[in-house]
Amino acid sequence: MSVQTDPQTRSPSRRQREPFLRRIPLIGPIARELAEGHADFPFYLLLAFGTAWASAVLIWGLPALYLPALGLAPAVMLMLIAITRG
Repeated sequence: MSVQTDPQTRSPSRRQREPFLRRIPLIGPIARELAEGHADFPFYLLLAFGTAWASAVLIWGLPALYLPALGLAPAVMLMLIAITRG
């Protein structure tokens, strides 16, 4: 005799319940920590990014200083357009 379980009572696996962003290998743990972790984590994350950027400037010089600003210029333009449209 087999035991049948109601499909609604079965809990989905953890992988199915998590959003796609949390399943990406490098970004997932950061997203999970931002959502559920310690309140000071965003400050540590900003400190880590700032330290990585400063290390890149020490290693590669001015190109490492200018390239993030050059890469973020389109994002700033889109944000300005979004602000002016209301």
